Amino acid sequence: MSEEIRRLRLPLSREDALSLRAGDMVLLDGEMVITAGLPTHGRLVEVAEGKREAPRPLQGEGLFHLGSYSREVPGGGFEVLYMNPTTSTRFNPLMPGLIRQFQLRAVGGKGGLDASCVEALREVGGVYFSFVGGGSPLLSDAIQEVVSVHWNDLVAHYRLVTLRVEALGPVTVGIDAHGNSLYGSLSEEAENRLPAIMAELNRARDAAQNTPGDAA
Repeated sequence: MSEEIRRLRLPLSREDALSLRAGDMVLLDGEMVITAGLPTHGRLVEVAEGKREAPRPLQGEGLFHLGSYSREVPGGGFEVLYMNPTTSTRFNPLMPGLIRQFQLRAVGGKGGLDASCVEALREVGGVYFSFVGGGSPLLSDAIQEVVSVHWNDLVAHYRLVTLRVEALGPVTVGIDAHGNSLYGSLSEEAENRLPAIMAELNRARDAAQNTPGDAA
């Protein structure tokens, strides 16, 4: 894990992805694809299965679990007023297949992904970037341009939006391309501590039950 904040360009190259380690801090520049919608992920699965045409190239790209609110502007086009991370674990069942099919170099959101997703990222050489929840003003300030908006029949934050960003972050590498996950480490640590915590709670409960009540 490096203490310096690196600055990398999206779409992330395989070399850059492999150079990162869990815990690294990164600023991101370039084009990114975002959505917060479960129905959107369902459509992406259909694209992966050849049942629906891809609205834009996705191979070797990134997919970020960021919700956005956009509005149409005079003369055509969209303006994104804000974006904010959504919980990635909502998409755990669908992400391994999407990661493998599209060879996703980067995924991002908040809350991490499960072990199946960690393995899929390791296989393709991809990483998961963790965004701070509640950091909407900071994230929104990094938006330079709305490149494209697809699937406009969906509500705003479910649409598949491509943005050009500059100095987005800093974000933390929550899962690296080598199978290391900050979330797995935290889960394992909590699991290891659980017996001691339960024993302490039981001792405290027993002590409370054995303490004589106040005299009337």
